[in-house]
Amino acid sequence: MSKHKRRALRPAATPAPAAAAAGRGQQHRWVFWAAAAGVAVLAAGIVAVRVLRPAPGPAFERRLDQNVLLITLDTVRADAVGSYGGRARTPNLDRLAALGLRFDAAHAHAVTTLPAHASILTGLNPPEHGIHDNNGYRLAPAIPTLASRLKAKGFATGAFVAAFPLDSRFGLTTGFDLYDDHYPGTSGGREFILPERRGDAVVAAARAWIGAQRGRWFAWVHLFDPHAPYTPPPPFDREYADSPYHGEVAYMDSVIGTLLASLPSSAGRPTVVVATGDHGEALGDHGEMTHGLFAYESTLRIPLIVAQLGGNAPGWTAAPAPGPVMAPHVVADPVRHIDIIPTVLDVLQLPAAADLPGMSLIQPLRAPPDAGRVSYFEALTASLNRGWAPLRGVVVGRDKYIDLPLPELYDLGADPGERDNLAGRSTARRTALEQALDRFSRGAVDSRQVSDPEATERLRALGYVTGSASPKASYTEADDPKRLVELDQAIHRAVDLYQRGRARDAMPIYEEILAAHPKMEVAYAHLAMLQWDIGNPGAAVSTLRRALAAGIDSQAIRTKLGIYLAESGNVAEAVPLLRASVSGEFPDLDALNALGISLARSGRTEEAVATFRRILALSPSDAMALENLGSIALERGSLNEARDYFTRALASDPASAQAHNGLGVVAMKSGDRRAAIDHWRQSVARDPGNFYALYNVAIALVDEGQPAAARPYLERFAQTAPPAFYAADIRRVRGILAQMSRAGGR
Repeated sequence: MSKHKRRALRPAATPAPAAAAAGRGQQHRWVFWAAAAGVAVLAAGIVAVRVLRPAPGPAFERRLDQNVLLITLDTVRADAVGSYGGRARTPNLDRLAALGLRFDAAHAHAVTTLPAHASILTGLNPPEHGIHDNNGYRLAPAIPTLASRLKAKGFATGAFVAAFPLDSRFGLTTGFDLYDDHYPGTSGGREFILPERRGDAVVAAARAWIGAQRGRWFAWVHLFDPHAPYTPPPPFDREYADSPYHGEVAYMDSVIGTLLASLPSSAGRPTVVVATGDHGEALGDHGEMTHGLFAYESTLRIPLIVAQLGGNAPGWTAAPAPGPVMAPHVVADPVRHIDIIPTVLDVLQLPAAADLPGMSLIQPLRAPPDAGRVSYFEALTASLNRGWAPLRGVVVGRDKYIDLPLPELYDLGADPGERDNLAGRSTARRTALEQALDRFSRGAVDSRQVSDPEATERLRALGYVTGSASPKASYTEADDPKRLVELDQAIHRAVDLYQRGRARDAMPIYEEILAAHPKMEVAYAHLAMLQWDIGNPGAAVSTLRRALAAGIDSQAIRTKLGIYLAESGNVAEAVPLLRASVSGEFPDLDALNALGISLARSGRTEEAVATFRRILALSPSDAMALENLGSIALERGSLNEARDYFTRALASDPASAQAHNGLGVVAMKSGDRRAAIDHWRQSVARDPGNFYALYNVAIALVDEGQPAAARPYLERFAQTAPPAFYAADIRRVRGILAQMSRAGGR
């Protein structure tokens, strides 16, 4: 869901709107723990595994002098890809599979983006790297990544990330010379701008970097397009009108073709290409709408393709020879994400890493596979955010065990749809798999960090249902997500309504949820956010008070209540709540920001300045703190100081609408009306919900004698500014519009 934005001390032209408008969130500081040593894997022979030999495939040229390209396909289930029998038209992935190896039984270790990618990039299971959800975690910098391993061998390393769940703040940057996470921000007010960028933009950035390299390189390219909401661009929107998810997969494949066509030709050094999904998408399977709740095959089984292009292997041309794509070389042995790094090291003829639990995927071409290969998996989002039972499990061979209050056991060979639960009938198999799973709890790491409110809100913009919940001493069948799937569906309906601009229709859903589950923190948090978003701050504050009265002793709820109180003018009550939220070494930056605003509004300017500078000490490029310091400088009449702060804020965040608004005020006070109008127009273009800039540009154009140019801004302000904050200003604007109509001005 889209975020309630952090508020700034809005500078205004004369006359100024009566209240502040929403601003943007900023980055948080993290504490982290080192990972423990790798956990043991199941010894061979405990569970019988059918050994399925791969079809004859290409011989990989094993040499250090080659490039490595890792492509991660976010939210792509295996059976969506053409060569896996899927509906989406994916000629480029199919052709890549035909030139290399396609693994038919590949599994992720987690069903959300950050933990899954942490396993891909570190070669470790989640209990080893310690990341278990998209929010509240940061990879410890001491943990080696594929980038750091290759950088140590002289490779240039670049990452090109499409969406916020892989933002640099989460720690996957270790070893990368360049970590390009320049996706759009979330300053778009009611526009619901999502923190992601299309595949063509990601590929363009990657191609530019690859083309500039003269030596060996490792590039990681992350494509996010198939993630909900599904909005494929033309012509895929028309071709897949009845299944836009598959249209997104087809579009993603088209940009992969562009990327592969830009690789060095066969005359140069070869390139090892690994393409894999991070997790799948349920699409309604087992009642799950998207991903993160369960770990059935629709979200756990992913495509995995390994190929070598160039050198002595075939190169990639933009226009392949006509005719059908040759049959791919299929490996039926079960494999895992943690096998990717050992595979890359093997192809580069580097020694196997003793600290990694995985094994090379090209080894089965030369030796029998390990009969005891265990694939650990987990789906902990609902447990961490809602207090539901944690879901963990293992796949050994074709046997799959899911550990829940209502345990599940499936024979994937005979029952790929996981409809026949054998947990109560195959005691010996279940016991062996339970023993295998138990080994992963020994020495497990949990690198959960202080919650980052901006991260929470940005993830909501992508549809992730975030919150917080304390672990229970024990869980019952009532906590099993299978018993609660209808509640999950209701939450997703509310999220979907909000994303489609129907916040008022979403609110009754949360009220129904709370009537049945009065201690569900995430429902209170979401409902309050919706109420605030539609301009009803009193209802939002009341909802958070209800949460506290229901016995939800949550620092997140208390902090949000303090922020809402501060931003709605109740600074006397807000200050003590916010001070309690910022007392630690690594405080909540949103709470610090709101505290600074409260202090400024109370006339305690020096304390406010100290508070905003404390934010900069923790996060030197925090645009909101810079904007607020600029606003205080304006209030003091220090135009040069204000200009400096706003310019620094814009350099930190080029999408900052508030920085442009502030620079507009500086220009107006300096006598440069044209520059002021230009800044305000840019501010409104970046954030139509910046009502200060909207008001300022409208009034300035009226004063300039340009009523026709001013009218659209005046009308937008009158129609969209929340009366709870702008009642007096709305009345004035409507008066101006009435005068213009009487005068016949347009």
